[in-house]
Amino acid sequence: MKEYVVGVVGASGAVGEEIFRVLEEHKFPVSRVVPLASERSVGKEIEFDSQTYKILETTDEIFAKEGIEIAFFSAGGAVSERFALSAAKAGAVVIDNTSYFRMDKDVPLVVPDVNPQDIAFWDKKGIIANPNCSTIQMVQVLAPLHKAFGIKRVDVSTYQAASGAGKRGMEELVMQMQAFFAFKLDEAQTQVFPHRLALNVIPHIDVFMPNDYTKEEMKMINETHKIMHTDFPVSATCVRVPVLRSHSESISITFASEVSAKQVREILLESPYLVLCDNPQEKLYPMPITATETDQTYVGRVREDNFDKHIIHLWCVADQIRVGAATNAVRIAQKWIEMQK
Repeated sequence: MKEYVVGVVGASGAVGEEIFRVLEEHKFPVSRVVPLASERSVGKEIEFDSQTYKILETTDEIFAKEGIEIAFFSAGGAVSERFALSAAKAGAVVIDNTSYFRMDKDVPLVVPDVNPQDIAFWDKKGIIANPNCSTIQMVQVLAPLHKAFGIKRVDVSTYQAASGAGKRGMEELVMQMQAFFAFKLDEAQTQVFPHRLALNVIPHIDVFMPNDYTKEEMKMINETHKIMHTDFPVSATCVRVPVLRSHSESISITFASEVSAKQVREILLESPYLVLCDNPQEKLYPMPITATETDQTYVGRVREDNFDKHIIHLWCVADQIRVGAATNAVRIAQKWIEMQK
């Protein structure tokens, strides 16, 4: 089996670090890794497959110089804007975890168990985009149900962990909780989030748009349509909650015909990467602690609407850093390799 030189841009960040772990766990065919980051991280070390690698500076020339064949980008949209095309021109397939290329008509936006066929268009720009973390776990649930029954509308509320804001977001929540237990919560600093997150929920992720939806909410709407090649209405309300890791979603799905909870459970049970966790009488339902550091999306609380038999309500949880970023990116690369044979 061919092995690849793999570059990771943003190697010192939360998602970058997780990509190295997922590559190793999935036994990805790596000949050598090239950790890349900004100048301030140069010289720091990462461990991969029992070897130590020094972080190098991200430059236009580094991709050709190091012979990088697969480049994962997870250092923010500005970095992807600046360097992703350089990596592609140097011959690497770029898998971009940021939002910068997601709605570019020449860049496929992929969840491998939903729309793997779109990877075939990667060579238009040499880039494949990884969707928003909340979108990924939602479309994993929606896609098999849409195929089985036909969806007319989706309404979703998210409960997004501090991990969605990266290392700094998690650190801010931890520091605020430490301040709480020291009876100094009122003195805790707020820099990452618009308000204090500890003992609070914030119905505001990313910037507000002219239509009063946030950019995060519009990402879920637009990305769902692009990934699933559909145009059914989607409405999202995205909320930051004081959970360290793993996002939760409450999803209400309106179908074209009457559908039972039993039928929905049967479809979900057969779907890849989904775990049905649904026995309320035994207090069995997905929670962030269920999903954290796993590669599955957990679904539960499946129930029929009390007034309209076309509507099913359910709850899903997934690890934002893995399912919502690193694991999906690695799965894209694995599928891309399969398609090159």
